[in-house]
Amino acid sequence: MKATFKPTLVIALPVVVFAALAAGNAQARDPFDKAELDKQQAKLLELVEQGYNLWHGSNPEMSGNGLACGNCHPDAGASNPQTFPKYIQNMNRVVQWGEMVNWCIQNPQGGKALALESEDMTAMYAYAMNLHRGLPIQPGLASLQTKPVPVKYGKGFPSKPSGIGFDTK
Repeated sequence: MKATFKPTLVIALPVVVFAALAAGNAQARDPFDKAELDKQQAKLLELVEQGYNLWHGSNPEMSGNGLACGNCHPDAGASNPQTFPKYIQNMNRVVQWGEMVNWCIQNPQGGKALALESEDMTAMYAYAMNLHRGLPIQPGLASLQTKPVPVKYGKGFPSKPSGIGFDTK
């Protein structure tokens, strides 16, 4: 019986050896230190503030009639982002929170929808979720609403006051 050359073995053996060596050297990252956590929190609060501003009308393209999200949903109330995805009767399907936000922008507000993957939509979500942190997650329950969100600050999150209106904390 004559020995045959097997090129797959020649290729596969070094790949397996390299993978085993690489896996042996893999290490988990150390936990974030206080400076890194503070930087992350600051970036998050910047986005939350951007979401607050959008929620209250800072982007004129989101409204064709002067309405803003905050007119119907003060402090992101009844937006209940933690309950999505859920079935929405007037859409006759299960939708994500961002789709519901866009429905409100296009219909009651008469504005231009945000791209679901945009920074503005992420900011709106960050603002609403920040206010709803710690509330029960009950996805899919269209008829249940959460209790009112207790707001400890004028905007619902700590920020430097602008001195305009009730924005005093």
